[in-house]
Amino acid sequence: MQSSYFFLQGKAPKELRAILTEILGEHAPSHVTVTNWVAQFKCSDFSTRDVPCPGRPKTVITPETVAKIHVLILEDRRISAKSIAEQLGISRERVGSIIHEDLDKRKLSAKWVQQCLNAD
Repeated sequence: MQSSYFFLQGKAPKELRAILTEILGEHAPSHVTVTNWVAQFKCSDFSTRDVPCPGRPKTVITPETVAKIHVLILEDRRISAKSIAEQLGISRERVGSIIHEDLDKRKLSAKWVQQCLNAD
C-alpha cells in the first residue's frame, strides 16, 4: 500500500491514518508516523522506509576490549568501572555492560567476582 497515493489525492493525515487503520488493522502505523510521512511527502520525499543511520553502531564490543577489561580486573579487583572507562577511553555504561554481561561479574564487597558463588 502506498501512503503517498492517498496523499496525492489530497487526504489529510487524519484521513490517511483512518484508511491505513481500516486496511491494516492493529498493524497500521501510528498517527505521529503518518504525520511525519505527510511532512516528507510535502517536501517531495515519497519514501516511507527508514534510511540507514551513518556512523558507528552504539553496541560495538570487540573481543580485544573485553580482554583488556578482564586483565584490568584481574590486576586490581578493587578497580572501579569509571577508572576502567577512563583508562580505555570508552563510556562508563559500555564498561558496565561488558563487566556484567560479557564477563559475568558482579561487585561484591568492593571486589569484582564471578556471579556464580557457592557457600565455600
